[in-house]
Amino acid sequence: MSKSKRLGYEGVAVAVPVTVPYVRYSTKSAHWWLGRALAELVRASGLAKAEVDGVCVSSFTLGPDTAVGLMQHLGMSPRWLDHIPMGGASGVVALRRAARAVQAGDAEVVACLAGDTNHVDSFRNTVSQFSRFAQDAVYPYGAGGPNASFALLTDYYMKHYGATREDFGKLCVAQRDNALKNPHALMKKPLTLDQYLEARPITDPIHLFDCVMPCAGAEGFLVMSEERARSLSLPFARVRSTIERHNAFPEDPIQFRGGWAMDAGALYEHAGVGPADMDFLEAYDDYPVINVLQMEDLGFCAKGEGPAFVRANGFTVDGSFPFNTSGGQLSVGQAGAAGGYLGLVQALRQVTGTAGATQVADARLGLVSGFGMINYDRGLCSGAAILERGEA
Repeated sequence: MSKSKRLGYEGVAVAVPVTVPYVRYSTKSAHWWLGRALAELVRASGLAKAEVDGVCVSSFTLGPDTAVGLMQHLGMSPRWLDHIPMGGASGVVALRRAARAVQAGDAEVVACLAGDTNHVDSFRNTVSQFSRFAQDAVYPYGAGGPNASFALLTDYYMKHYGATREDFGKLCVAQRDNALKNPHALMKKPLTLDQYLEARPITDPIHLFDCVMPCAGAEGFLVMSEERARSLSLPFARVRSTIERHNAFPEDPIQFRGGWAMDAGALYEHAGVGPADMDFLEAYDDYPVINVLQMEDLGFCAKGEGPAFVRANGFTVDGSFPFNTSGGQLSVGQAGAAGGYLGLVQALRQVTGTAGATQVADARLGLVSGFGMINYDRGLCSGAAILERGEA
């Protein structure tokens, strides 16, 4: 779709990035974690809870409730509500939905919330009930969970495009370095390339540090008008452009590209900028192969050139290509659906100058990418957004 045919996001502000600190396991419910995120959004914004008249919710462990049941639990009566079960793409999709709701006047202030608990058996239960496809076509044959699926994708990419474990390790080591500057990260020890390479295998060619660690936590942000953000004296970001795509390239025998490859041109055209203009990239990173796919499909390098791009750049906060500046899920942890918000919340911190020790110098324009809902040999949901620092 051409730039002239797309409605922009003028007048919309994204503000108040919040994180409820992660823990490895929790006896609390998802409702509790999401409620903590809402409470922090209200506290940090200076709004009353009743002034939040729109809500987006993403969670894997909220069941049997959906967003509706959560509203009763939290004592809210929003006039606009959305439930977004899209895993790692949820943050970008929530942003898109909330921005349009504010533009249309369907809501004045939208709280976008994602969070999950992690009981001892939460991850196993989530995996076993993840999709009908998985229940019918994967688990009866003994393959269960994302490790096996991403081993397929990683093996395919390595064989076809020449990536090595050292390439993936370079990304993981850089992300750990970034995470050591992030007080919310669960991984507190440095990671060397030798440690990465020597880690025990999980599902060939996936090894221990290629895998995210499930945990409990929540993330959130607010979407409102620029006028409202200024009246509250809130630092905010503008939305320059967004995309989303579902079930892209179903003809591919195994996933080696995502929906970004279909829509990146429209993303940049609509924003009036290109990949070279980005000050940082926050990409969904449940496994490092997906990082490389996003670098390629979002135009930072051509398909198949990801390994060379990784070898040519540094990915720490002060590197030539600041990447997953919070540490990403691989070093922060994966709090269920909150993993789909982690990059967006961090991008918002970057462009509002509130990223603390993880701040990229002079960051004004950044890209956040989402990826979710893995079904055997591919992820079904993808999205991306370009955020720009708003002027007070």
